[in-house]
Amino acid sequence: MDDSRIGQVAVIFTSQRNGRDQAGYDAAVVAMDALAAAQPGYRGMVSARGADEFGITVSYWADEASARAWRDQPDHAATRQRGRTRWYDGYTVTVARVERGYDWSIA
Repeated sequence: MDDSRIGQVAVIFTSQRNGRDQAGYDAAVVAMDALAAAQPGYRGMVSARGADEFGITVSYWADEASARAWRDQPDHAATRQRGRTRWYDGYTVTVARVERGYDWSIA
């Protein structure tokens, strides 16, 4: 992680997918990725999902106001509600300020 993320807000979304409506879920992911990237204060995102359907996505925001605006964005809120009824058995959201970070790569 480069020092540019220090001081940003990280929204950590961990989820357990139920495996239903894969096409709908895939379409929502593409739409939400594009929508998030267009929001003021968006700084990036990383995501991974295991074979057991447990996933983690961390989005980075310039400040708390930007992260809250994303949470409250109407299309995001509607998709979040669809996730509760269609795609997830459960999820957790944790919001944290980035204080420091480290990178390592073999390359």
